[in-house]
Amino acid sequence: MAIQSLGVGSGLDLEALVSQLLEAERTPKTQRLDTREAEVESTISGFGKLKSKMSEFEDVLDELKEAADLQSRKPSVREFNDELTTLEATASAKALEGVYHIAVERLASGSRIETANGEFASPDTVVLSSGSGQLRFGSASDTDAFAVDVTAGMTLTQLRESINQHADNFGVSANIIDTGTAAGAKLVFTSNKTGTGNDLIISNTLDTSELNRLSTTDSTQSHTYLTPIQNAINASAVVDGIQVESATNEFEETIQNVSFTVSDVSAFGSDGVTRRTTELTIGLDKEALRQKLDEFVDKYNTLISEIDTLTQYSQTDLQQDGALAGDSLARGIRQNLASIVGNNVPGNAIGGLFAMGIELDNDGKLSISSTDFGLGTGESRLNDAMDDNFDSIARLFSDEQNGVASRLLSYVEQFTSSSGLIASRESAAADEQDTINDARASLELRMASYEQILRDRYLNLDQTVARLNQTSSALLASLG
Repeated sequence: MAIQSLGVGSGLDLEALVSQLLEAERTPKTQRLDTREAEVESTISGFGKLKSKMSEFEDVLDELKEAADLQSRKPSVREFNDELTTLEATASAKALEGVYHIAVERLASGSRIETANGEFASPDTVVLSSGSGQLRFGSASDTDAFAVDVTAGMTLTQLRESINQHADNFGVSANIIDTGTAAGAKLVFTSNKTGTGNDLIISNTLDTSELNRLSTTDSTQSHTYLTPIQNAINASAVVDGIQVESATNEFEETIQNVSFTVSDVSAFGSDGVTRRTTELTIGLDKEALRQKLDEFVDKYNTLISEIDTLTQYSQTDLQQDGALAGDSLARGIRQNLASIVGNNVPGNAIGGLFAMGIELDNDGKLSISSTDFGLGTGESRLNDAMDDNFDSIARLFSDEQNGVASRLLSYVEQFTSSSGLIASRESAAADEQDTINDARASLELRMASYEQILRDRYLNLDQTVARLNQTSSALLASLG
């Protein structure tokens, strides 16, 4: 009788024996692969964390590298009455510090046109009895324009809606005022195009006679029909006694590198003639600069802390080594960053970060200290630098060749780019992980082969023992 399962013929637990032998063969190899895989995964995770913190630091450096971001000016407006607001201002990094006194005399406004008395009895009056026509809306000093087709039977109300709802309407508003008198209904056009000489022009492009009463001119602009009852005008102000004007309510570069937008006219003084002035002060935005410097210090220290965590060695058996413990790349990053922030910037009036109050402490982190070691505290040195060398701080960071931010950014980009050094290490670790996966697959193939060898071997043993048992039983039966 053929034996189908190990141990059936001999009565021995050969299945358990095969399982134990397989386990003894597989376990140490699997453990070595598990250990290698854990190390690789830890390395990949470690480099991912390092790259993430370096990318965050890189974002801060991008801003510091732009001088204009560090040289910002802060306009402040002081009204004679806190309840009034006549203007708001912005200033570029090139604006000079100064105080200006501004009186707003007039706001810029657009033109206003209305139809003549008695032309339309009511809003339902037909504007064109037959045929077709077209009204083109534009202005003398602007390229914006749109045209409205007028059809036979169109009423004043319908024309108003066609104008107001036109997709290309650039800011023309049409409204109907029903006077309730012999003057009848009047169609009133207002334009938001401000500035002297920028009056609304309504052209009767097909020279339809009935539409002359709604137009300012004909197709060739050689005839005049309606005229503005209010012309478009410039905004007017007085800056430190000098009369200035603007086609809009925004005065751009009236004060060099400064723009201010007016929203109301200035109130008259007690004499009823002289307008009160608003004080505009252009100062250095020290608060914004300090915020950027604090962010720089914070992100630098966060990066250093991450490197320290990743490269630390365990102090006790209960602790684990950092994911990049012993890794020369991570340690090198820390050392080189410290070297860059610790060096002076050639030709800069301040010198370096230490001179402006940002210093490396014993842990290799940056701080603006409140401790005085004989050169003043970090806080006092930073305040002095902002008071005396505000723009030099920007150049200390942003100088294209030697600026701290420029050099740090150039260095950090070697690691954060898609083809950088960290990406190369991550790629190598991924290749190692593939190798481990291949080794696992090979191990399983070897174990399957080894299991078959064991089964063949013990199957023979089982069959031999079974035959001996049968022979023994036959002998005993014959003797009995």
